[in-house]
Amino acid sequence: MKRENLGSGDRLLDWLLRPASRPWQLVSLAVVLGVCVSTSLRENWGSDNAFVVKAAQTLLAGGSPYEDKRFLYLPSAVLMAVPEALMPTAVLRWSLPVAMSGLLGIGWLAALQMFSVPLRSRFAVVGFPVLALGYKPYVNLVLIGNWTAISAAALPVALLLAHRRRWGSAGLVVGLAIACKPMLVPVGLLFLMARRWRGLAAAVLVPLGLSLAGALLMPSPSLFFTKTLPFLLRGQDAYALPWDASPIAVLPRLGVPEPVAVVVAFAGAGAGLWAAWTRWRRTGEETDGGELRLVETACMVMLAAFLVSRPSFDHYLLVVLPLLLASAVRPGSMPRSPWFWLALTPQVALVPWPSELAHKRRAFKDCATLCGLAILLVRRALRSGRVILEPVTTAGSPPRTEPECAATPAESASRTAF
Repeated sequence: MKRENLGSGDRLLDWLLRPASRPWQLVSLAVVLGVCVSTSLRENWGSDNAFVVKAAQTLLAGGSPYEDKRFLYLPSAVLMAVPEALMPTAVLRWSLPVAMSGLLGIGWLAALQMFSVPLRSRFAVVGFPVLALGYKPYVNLVLIGNWTAISAAALPVALLLAHRRRWGSAGLVVGLAIACKPMLVPVGLLFLMARRWRGLAAAVLVPLGLSLAGALLMPSPSLFFTKTLPFLLRGQDAYALPWDASPIAVLPRLGVPEPVAVVVAFAGAGAGLWAAWTRWRRTGEETDGGELRLVETACMVMLAAFLVSRPSFDHYLLVVLPLLLASAVRPGSMPRSPWFWLALTPQVALVPWPSELAHKRRAFKDCATLCGLAILLVRRALRSGRVILEPVTTAGSPPRTEPECAATPAESASRTAF
């Protein structure tokens, strides 16, 4: 018998999937807790979460949360924020960063479970703190306490439940996440493509019912339609523009006429939705249980929505990034391509970028990463399902091809990063 020769990528993957030692586990925990403590000590901690807490406090005081034009969530989010509004500021200061990191950690663990990665492996234990230290939007999300973290946890959990054929439970998770922040609304298309009507009903009725309950408890709930929704559809105002990574907002800042920017963004989103539908229909080349197909379809739908949503911030990508990173254990996945890591480069911490791209102009870098990941996933989804014929040899016979038994899917043309 011949010993199988493993490539460098396979050897690295084999090493990453081995159990992590106890010191590595402690170091990883220390890194995550260090990020939480450092953000708790900063003056601008919880700036985004403050809008939601203020809305709940206004409700408890008998006012309408939608008097504040910057509260942009559904009425159900006000109910969800009531426990926070009752907490002392000192407790919230230390608990909020931990909660944000915990939600992101739940999403990471669910993404690993999706691809059957051992939770005690080096890939699992070391990957999360590397994401926390190396990916700048992670620290930003923990600092501002944005409820995007709920969606970042809910999407991997919902996909894991869907993969286990528990679509009703998956719809319930998505519905609860939408009730907190309507970020996962595009995931409803996944339920449509899969024709899982019970899950779709749960994803729609749960936030609808909670929003109706919240609207009945507050005065002037119609302000959501007359004041908040128009403000959101206009892309908010100059306050959010410097951080808006949507091509609709970034391209005009580079001199592109706004109508052209809108057409470009919607064309990209349309291509993304077509790619998601194509990826969902392509099942003939799956070599696993369909995890990669489910993940890539959901991520493509979300990226297509981020291209046209106003605003679209840097931390939105944390909803799809853990799933894409966890898919690296599958041959041919996006993280196996160096182009994937090149697209993430603008978001890597400690990279010395020119001062023109710092602070309020960082939306240019965020837009580059968003568009880069969307283009790569569209390219992968729309690639043809070609097959190649491998030569089959038997003792005493010349080489010949056996299409019936030797046809295998063609490998991706891109080089692997492992």
